[in-house]
Amino acid sequence: MKVFVTGVCGQLGFDVVNELINRNHEVIGSDIAKTYKEAENGAVAAEYVQLDITDKSAVFSVLKEYKPDAVVHCAAWTAVDAAEDEENRERVYDINANGTKNIAEACKSIDAKLIYISTDYVFNGEGTRPWEPDCKEYEPLCVYGDSKLKGELAVSKIMEKYYIVRIAWVFGKNGNNFVKTMLNVGKKYDTVRVVNDQIGTPTYTYDLSKLIAEMCECEKYGYYHATNEGGYISWYDFTKEIYKQAGYTTEVLPVTTEEYGLSKAKRPFNSRLDKTKLKEKGFNPLPDWKDALLRYLKEIK
Repeated sequence: MKVFVTGVCGQLGFDVVNELINRNHEVIGSDIAKTYKEAENGAVAAEYVQLDITDKSAVFSVLKEYKPDAVVHCAAWTAVDAAEDEENRERVYDINANGTKNIAEACKSIDAKLIYISTDYVFNGEGTRPWEPDCKEYEPLCVYGDSKLKGELAVSKIMEKYYIVRIAWVFGKNGNNFVKTMLNVGKKYDTVRVVNDQIGTPTYTYDLSKLIAEMCECEKYGYYHATNEGGYISWYDFTKEIYKQAGYTTEVLPVTTEEYGLSKAKRPFNSRLDKTKLKEKGFNPLPDWKDALLRYLKEIK
């Protein structure tokens, strides 16, 4: 089948393209850059087309030209704190809400299925109950979360053949992420402070890309949650395991979000995502997050 992937210069888009190619699909990658710059750990071996998803006419023109069977929409504004700045807000909504709407309308016009990547940030993060994928109790706490929710609502209103896949705490080979940041910090300092009252589960893009490829190949449409297995943890727990596996002796001190106090954007305390629907629909769950971290650290050595 032919699959069009947006945001291929990012962590997830990079892995999705490579997974689809490994499955012998025809893949077209896109991003806002004029040319595909060689990625940090190797270039994506796929046809590339420049595309600004906020340009509706360009989106329609490109998708009508290629006529893919499926579109995996990874492109997004993901700088959560920067999204709070007044000068950035219009651009954030233009990309995450209007850009997604453009993709959805173009997909519908060519009868292509759409896999839209969303986030735990669409919820308010209260309580301790895991959020179910079909839960509609939306109450995003920040601009990023609200813009991604508006993208979700556009997809569900416009499309019939769609997947909305919410993920959290993402790390991958191609790009910056929490794991790389903590490894760099751990080299410089003997002690680090990490929040222990935000709870969720990490998502390794390499593992997630396999699930997304499975979704491209079937028609079990709907809302899904997809993070690695292994239970719910805090960022503090995650950091402790990163240093343990990396062989660091850096001391990790748990602090509350209030004590940490550096973030512009409000983040959900409860990012527990219920993933039972994946198994119910016959999809393979992602491996344990500790195993994912082990494989990832070997990849980036």
